[in-house]
Amino acid sequence: MAGIEALAERLSTYLGHDQVNLVRRAYFYAEQAHDGQRRRSGEAYVTHPLAVASILADMHMDHQSLMAAMLHDVIEDTGIAKEALNAQFGETVAELVDGVSKLTQMNFETKAEAQAENFQKMAMAMARDIRVILVKLADRLHNMRTLDAMPHEKSRRIAKETLEIYAPIANRLGMHNMRVEFEDLGFKAMHPMRSERIRAAVRRARGNRKEIVVKIEESLTACLQREGLEGEVSGREKHLYSIYKKMRGKRKAFNEIMDVYAFRIVVDKVDTCYRVLGAVHNLYKPLPGRFKDYIAIPKANGYQSLHTTLFGMHGVPIEIQIRTREMEEMANNGIAAHWLYKSSEGETPKGNHARARQWVKGVLELQQRAGNSLEFIESVKIDLFPDEVYVFTPKGRIMELPKGSTAVDFAYAVHTDVGNTCIACRINRRLAPLSQPLESGSTVEIVTAPGARPNPAWLNFVVTGKARTHIRHALKQQRRSESINLGERLLNKVLASFDTHLDKIAAERVQAVLDEYRLEVIEDLLEDIGLGNRMAYVVARRLLAESSEDALPSSGGPLAIRGTEGLVLNYAKCCTPIPGDPIVGHLSAGKGMVVHLENCRNILDIRHNPEKCIQLNWAKDVTGEFNVELRVELEHQRGLIALLASSVNAADGNIEKISMDERDGRISIVQLVVSVHDRVHLARVIKKLRALKGVTRITRVRA
Repeated sequence: MAGIEALAERLSTYLGHDQVNLVRRAYFYAEQAHDGQRRRSGEAYVTHPLAVASILADMHMDHQSLMAAMLHDVIEDTGIAKEALNAQFGETVAELVDGVSKLTQMNFETKAEAQAENFQKMAMAMARDIRVILVKLADRLHNMRTLDAMPHEKSRRIAKETLEIYAPIANRLGMHNMRVEFEDLGFKAMHPMRSERIRAAVRRARGNRKEIVVKIEESLTACLQREGLEGEVSGREKHLYSIYKKMRGKRKAFNEIMDVYAFRIVVDKVDTCYRVLGAVHNLYKPLPGRFKDYIAIPKANGYQSLHTTLFGMHGVPIEIQIRTREMEEMANNGIAAHWLYKSSEGETPKGNHARARQWVKGVLELQQRAGNSLEFIESVKIDLFPDEVYVFTPKGRIMELPKGSTAVDFAYAVHTDVGNTCIACRINRRLAPLSQPLESGSTVEIVTAPGARPNPAWLNFVVTGKARTHIRHALKQQRRSESINLGERLLNKVLASFDTHLDKIAAERVQAVLDEYRLEVIEDLLEDIGLGNRMAYVVARRLLAESSEDALPSSGGPLAIRGTEGLVLNYAKCCTPIPGDPIVGHLSAGKGMVVHLENCRNILDIRHNPEKCIQLNWAKDVTGEFNVELRVELEHQRGLIALLASSVNAADGNIEKISMDERDGRISIVQLVVSVHDRVHLARVIKKLRALKGVTRITRVRA
């Protein structure tokens, strides 16, 4: 009883009398509902919801959030239905409790996929009402504070999940105090020995540093007084987990990290922040390149502050943060600092709340595009750990991207269509590679082309979840359409040997075969054939209801390869076929068709198996460039590589790769990978190489 009264007294400082009474009512309802239930520590269960509400009260949350905190385990643990809460406390509170209950069912003991599925639920709940996640974070914080009552294995699992998901979410919502506590409690549970050692070392260091900290603090305060500026100067403590991360990530010794002295100056208004900055730069020399203005360009989570590093007395580095009281409140409690819920129509969320909404919207978009939940959580985890770079569009708009982002990430951040059709970029008006990491302050311009498609190689260097998800989605769509195209050609080739065509087969017969294979539409069947998961001749016989198992369809002539089949047609690396070579196709499950030379050793065993191989030829209008490996033996001479390169170039060829191996002092063997259009083009290249002085032998390398 004392607990709720103490809480009610605190609430009355910022909530109305009626609202405090509603929170009281919710407490008594929860107390009755949880009657007889105990926590693992032995306390009455209702102490937990009360503690969760108390955490939210520290953040000055609204009464509905506090009521939801009181009731957050009622649906889950006591069998009371959502409808009953709706009748008692109204729809908003019932929805909040329901949202938190769904998140509480997140059982992370199962494998990664279940964890990912649950994270998707969280994203959905956040999208409906962001207060759901705030109640959930407060619930998790109290559980972390009472983790000692849990068995060791379970507490480690909960700590790991907190560090991986809940701490980054608190950070993304700008809730610094909560993130720090999550990280330190999680660190203590995951690595008790390391945590204790760092804690002891910090205590020792603090004792040794007391004198110098006081001196710096006094000199900063005196400097502000001289300039007639009002501000509170305080030393800033580094928390254990951040020390541990710096020691591991930056490979720094404990002393190196602790040798930096950190202070915060809190002032009344923005104008004063910049004046204080000028004053401290006059007092001590600033370190070049270490000044950051997060007031003009806030971080993604709404954090605002001026950061600078100075050379203090005796050359000790001093880190200083300068901010207003409002920014201080915002930095500590983030989205909860100024609770802006859309109470009246037309009131739009601004600042932190708008940023949080924007992030949640982005998360939902990722969810719709992601192929599966694991892909989704991978993308979101990338977005949860941003170290931002700020770049400009050609029109001067600021775009904020995670550190290491490339022009492709920027293109997708502007718009999905810009990303999908991107072919090149200009950074600060100069053409640059798409894979070049962007730096803050750059102006980025994207060059697009209609009909261009994402390149699979982009996945090797993009860093944002949005870019990765959209590229994968576009490639899946492209692969599907190409698989369907190839599958249709393979199936019609077999059907042609029975003097028929797919269009001539009765719709009922097609449907019967689809039902048999448990597929929805004919495109799914054609995709399976194109990807090599089903054999075209087996499908053809089912479509024609062939019951005789002996005669296979006679070949209706080879299938023509155009060179434009895309992702579902690959050229074997072992024998590198080029137009004009006699070829066969090997159907590989899930990969589509791999084109080999007819006499390639790797397919000798299956060469005449119609289930695995199909006769191919090159279409007359085949296009593209094909790589061929050549082995050139020649007398060693100066400028050898340049001679070979200019000869290949003279025949319109292109060297993709070159390596040299000296057989003895006189003879060199050069391995060249040359890209050509066909055999005729290759013959021209070889002819040019043969004309070189000292060339004794040229052979085409095959498996």
